[in-house]
Amino acid sequence: MRHRNYGYKLGRNTSHRRALLRNLVTSLVLEERVETTVPKAKAMRPWAEHMITLGKRGTLHARRQAAAYLQSPAAVQKLFDTLSARFGDRPGGYTRIIKTRFRAGDNADMAMIEFLGSEAIQRQKKERRAERAEKRAAAAREAAEKQAPAAEPGPDKPE
Repeated sequence: MRHRNYGYKLGRNTSHRRALLRNLVTSLVLEERVETTVPKAKAMRPWAEHMITLGKRGTLHARRQAAAYLQSPAAVQKLFDTLSARFGDRPGGYTRIIKTRFRAGDNADMAMIEFLGSEAIQRQKKERRAERAEKRAAAAREAAEKQAPAAEPGPDKPE
């Protein structure tokens, strides 16, 4: 019987599970959107929301608690500077879990967990990615044009 046993074990021992959730929450804070399996997303949701609550408190003690859980100082900085300001007047429910697909290798149910309001940030990332791809394509075209005249036979060269 599993009476009063709550939480997800995720097929791991305690230290491995804790490390996994810490890494996932850190990635979520830094990237604001993470794709993982549904059980992992559901297991990390309370921790992600607790980190936002610590960020909203804004005290030194809360910052140290967040720094003890999150894996990088950049994540702590972003949590207290940008995310806590975004969710300042919201009483809870900072994350959204969207089921996306079934993974090809093992048919695991995949989901995307993201912070609410991250749509604009994701759109900016997509635009920057498109600009970089466009620059690379232009550079490749330019390099191909430079090589093309040298490879073409001239009037005095036989074909």
